[in-house]
Amino acid sequence: MNDRQVDISKLQQIPEPLVDQVNNFIDTLLQKHNSEPEQHSAFSAERVELVNSGCSDYLSNLEDYEERLSCGEIQW
Repeated sequence: MNDRQVDISKLQQIPEPLVDQVNNFIDTLLQKHNSEPEQHSAFSAERVELVNSGCSDYLSNLEDYEERLSCGEIQW
């Protein structure tokens, strides 16, 4: 029996109230897999995570701060 068959067997034994949780977990894994770029960098993964968590304002403010810091408008 291969891993997939073992997993399917386990899924068939899950109590009905847990099926929705498992389904949501699988959907999350698939979304993560499909949205990740070919090269996995820590920065891009963190950026995707921030945007997906509703922190887009924070991210744009951080980028603005970094830009101003690099131009010398502000100091560390």
